[in-house]
Amino acid sequence: MGNVIKLAIRNLQRYKRRTLLTSVLITLGVVAVLLFISVSGSFKTMMIGQITDSMLGHLQVHHKGYLASIDSLPLDLNLQGKQFARVKKILDGNEAVAAYSPRLRLGAMFSNFTETTNIRLNAVNPEQEMATVPMLAERIIKGKKEGLLEKGEILVPELIARGMKVGIGDTIVLVATNKDGSVNGQPFVVRGILEGISGPGGRDGVIHLSDARTLLRIEDNEISEIAIRLQNMDFMAPVFAGLQEQLGSIKNKAGKPVFEIHTWEKLSPFFNIARMIDLMTLFIRIMLVAIVLVSIMNVMIMAVYERINEIGTIAAIGTVPGKILSLFMVEGFLLGVFGTFIGVVISLAAIAGMNAAHISFDFGRQKGLLLAPTIAASDVLTVAAIVIGIAVLASLQPAWKASRMDPITALRHV
Repeated sequence: MGNVIKLAIRNLQRYKRRTLLTSVLITLGVVAVLLFISVSGSFKTMMIGQITDSMLGHLQVHHKGYLASIDSLPLDLNLQGKQFARVKKILDGNEAVAAYSPRLRLGAMFSNFTETTNIRLNAVNPEQEMATVPMLAERIIKGKKEGLLEKGEILVPELIARGMKVGIGDTIVLVATNKDGSVNGQPFVVRGILEGISGPGGRDGVIHLSDARTLLRIEDNEISEIAIRLQNMDFMAPVFAGLQEQLGSIKNKAGKPVFEIHTWEKLSPFFNIARMIDLMTLFIRIMLVAIVLVSIMNVMIMAVYERINEIGTIAAIGTVPGKILSLFMVEGFLLGVFGTFIGVVISLAAIAGMNAAHISFDFGRQKGLLLAPTIAASDVLTVAAIVIGIAVLASLQPAWKASRMDPITALRHV
């Protein structure tokens, strides 16, 4: 086998121009796919971080059936105090959970004493909410960010603030109906204006959890959901499975599950965009395979036709077809290894250069978002294995043709 490798290397050196051209094509394919994976992965990670760290958290726990009716914010499907205590005990005992925040969600009428509109409200404990979604304060485009808010204060979504012409320090009134049907109103001072976002969350304001219980005349520690932040998002799948098993075992008197747990992926439509990014990455990899396949096959076919006399000579002196087959396949393998190695080196250098350059961009009102492309070792190894494997496969048909040539016919070839 050592002689075959030496002969393959010698053959590649003999045809330097063709070897260089093929290696360049493979290198360009590897560089394109690795840079795309790293940059698109950076955008995807940033997008997921914006969603989970400013709104949703990584996981959420609700009463069974709440999420299906979430558009109406049903108060009769809230978690009761004892139910929340059971979930709290489980979360406190889970080392993978970094923080969690109980929320009470409700719909109300928002009045500036002149006009009235509807508003969706997230009632939170500021300290726990900030620990669970640390980027929430960054969504405050006007007003104080420190401490999020105090009792008697409200964070108003930009859409409503602009439409109702309310500003920082203004007094407004919230009127809400509790689950018994009674109506209650309560004044609030505008603490800040929240950045507008797409979707239903664009009309979500924030008030203190204690104020919501007063407004709804709730005496128990009743909540609508528990948002959970993990120590590491890579733990999401095993933590989700563990919590699902623990909470799923808790039944009501009718023998049905009390709780349901969902990942951010089930809660946000932006997950579909993340899937589109993954799909584009897959298509780029397919293009890479096509580039490598065509370039290697073209080179090896040309090598066979240009070296018919050589093939006939080595076959005439007793070289078995298997050796000839191996020779051409090793040449394809070496081309794949060489092109892949150069491509990986250039890609890693380019990624390091982009990180060192601290490239930033603006997205909406968010300024100076830093592009931080990274790529996992598993992705590099996967791409390298695919390229080298395809290089070998592309060499198979020309190698098979060379190994089956009749020596006499080959020697007569001019």
